[in-house]
Amino acid sequence: MNRRIISCLLRLHRDRSGVVAILAGVLILALVSFSAIVVDLGYLFYAQRTLQSSADAAALAGAQNINVGAGGTAIAMATTYSGVSSDKNANANLTVTMASGYPQLKCFTTTGVSCTGPDSANGIVVVEQATVPLYFARIFGVTSWPISAISTAGGRGGSARELDVMIILDTTASMGTNLDSSCGSGMYRINCAEGGIQVLLSGLWPCAANLVSCGTVTSGNVAAPLDEVGLMAFPGLTNATQAQYDYDCATSPTPATASYAASPVYQVIALSSDFRTSVAATTLNPSSNMVKAAGGGGSGCTQGIQAVGGFGTYYADAITAAQTALAGAGRPNAQNVIILLSDGGANASSGNMPSGKATNQCHEAITAAATAAAAGTWVYSVAYGSSTTASGGTCTTDTPAISSCATMQQIASDATKFFADPSGGTPACTSPDNPSMTDLNSVFQEIGIEATAPRLLPNNTT
Repeated sequence: MNRRIISCLLRLHRDRSGVVAILAGVLILALVSFSAIVVDLGYLFYAQRTLQSSADAAALAGAQNINVGAGGTAIAMATTYSGVSSDKNANANLTVTMASGYPQLKCFTTTGVSCTGPDSANGIVVVEQATVPLYFARIFGVTSWPISAISTAGGRGGSARELDVMIILDTTASMGTNLDSSCGSGMYRINCAEGGIQVLLSGLWPCAANLVSCGTVTSGNVAAPLDEVGLMAFPGLTNATQAQYDYDCATSPTPATASYAASPVYQVIALSSDFRTSVAATTLNPSSNMVKAAGGGGSGCTQGIQAVGGFGTYYADAITAAQTALAGAGRPNAQNVIILLSDGGANASSGNMPSGKATNQCHEAITAAATAAAAGTWVYSVAYGSSTTASGGTCTTDTPAISSCATMQQIASDATKFFADPSGGTPACTSPDNPSMTDLNSVFQEIGIEATAPRLLPNNTT
């Protein structure tokens, strides 16, 4: 009997059948467990991103409304665009609450934006929180997991991203012969345009806000430029050396312009950042060529760019030249911006035009602007005294007929970037999205603010 028992035990010991099945069962259990954990972790990650997105949306909505009206709008709008139940970014899968004490207005000292206003703030912080239910983790005794998201946003008027801005200015003869009393008695359109450019320069950032001084200037740029601004004009110049006569402030000849068929040079000032000595500086730098071109040089230095004219109005190639200059600036993190100021009536005579470009001059400009916008450039257009008459209007070479006002409106990369100053033109040419902007100083101030729109900030901003 004992031998039989021992024999059976030996056979059982040597029998390996079924081992793989046991191992497979253990492995399957492990894989299922890990898969379950991965599913829960994936859902946690999704929930966290959803919560962060709603917090970002809330912070940006609040920042857009800081110091608006009588105050308090920023907090209300931040809550409205949060992920809290019944608000605009509520999520059916998450029960979101706003952390106690938030949204919270802030007055940051490092963003360069004033806190003056009914809210006494220039930023806002939003903290949202939620409890995420777990499913497979319950086998380990974990039924839910708390998450939170914090988002900080700065109000309009500051700068978080580098800007490369190319201004294209109409310097045809009408700019120097038509008066515009909206910017002062006896002022011509070119003078008003220069004043508007000065307002724009006053709102942009030459370097980071935490620098006491932007430092040494080399070739028109400070050591670590933030926003750079250049200037182009049409008609263009015969060569690059003529540009100095628009900003040298010395007794000098009138810049020599070339016909549009003669490959003119449109650039007067290359992208530069020396327009102010620091973000905190309250006045423009009178030594800057950009400031001089805008008529803001020092005492006895008020030359400013001149309305020479001589070859009619055509600006499609100037838009292309501006985009080329921006694309070649070599600042991959910068947002490219084109600002075109003109009455929009492209109608240069065929004898002054390059081959194949004499017709449809207004539509050519729209196409050039669309190409720039497709490359990511923000294109602003300022219709200055533009006509709303299509057939028989100022776009005399175009088929189908189009008004100069409609041309300028279509040049803008979106509706919010179209502005109209009716001074000296048809009062009917207005901007539906910017109806109150009816003088160039206000227009350029608004462009400066919009180009430096509310933006997300690091959560450790002070």
